[in-house]
Amino acid sequence: MTSEAVRLESIYKTYDNAVTALDGVTASFPAGSFTAVMGPSGSGKSTLLQCAAGLDAPTAGQVFIDGEELSAADDTAMTKFRRRRVGFVFQDYNLLPSLTVEQNVMLPLRLDGSRLPKPGLSVGGARRADRRRSRSVLERLGLGDRLGELPERLSGGQRQRVAVARALVSDPAVVFADEPTGALDMRSAREVLALLRTVVHEYGRTVVMVTHDPVAAAYADSVLFLADGRLAGSLSAPTADAVADRLAHLGDARGIGAAA
Repeated sequence: MTSEAVRLESIYKTYDNAVTALDGVTASFPAGSFTAVMGPSGSGKSTLLQCAAGLDAPTAGQVFIDGEELSAADDTAMTKFRRRRVGFVFQDYNLLPSLTVEQNVMLPLRLDGSRLPKPGLSVGGARRADRRRSRSVLERLGLGDRLGELPERLSGGQRQRVAVARALVSDPAVVFADEPTGALDMRSAREVLALLRTVVHEYGRTVVMVTHDPVAAAYADSVLFLADGRLAGSLSAPTADAVADRLAHLGDARGIGAAA
């Protein structure tokens, strides 16, 4: 893995209605880091995440994940790349209600047609290996006793833990989280945020999280601020109060581009 898990070079994103969501953003997310992306509504933070994750193509500029340029891949190659090297955690979990916890977590491995059995390992053996990996991740995240449960029988916090497990099972270079605590109560939110910190600091993954909540952002190593589609400063070792203060002053001339 390169020292940069994700790098954005002069990213622009303009929609058909001539709205510019990203206006020349250049940013780097180091490997093994936890970064929160924040800004007012319409600042471009969700668009940044979608472009960085390869879910949407920028109008101009380059995106690199784990040293590989995304624009160099066609749609089929891009889909395979995302399944192998990128994990996603969404606000509404995106779990399939008819699948068990274990089946939801195994789904990325089943969908990834590029994952061929190792020499000497049959297809059945590969599936058993995938099941062992899925169970190992679920046990590490405290869900080893919930393998056969359907999502409807889980709390919101437990569902989000399943979503985190699903994001991790393919051993991605980076996990993108879009408002992962937005649908959770305070206690569940703290548990999920602590889990994301564990993903970074104990398992060495990179997490990029979009959030509107200063308390959530305080769990990150650093915060990247956007305003009107442009970078508007950063904050290292954030606290909730410091994040809230910076957000309140994003429109000030002194706040734009200020470094912590």
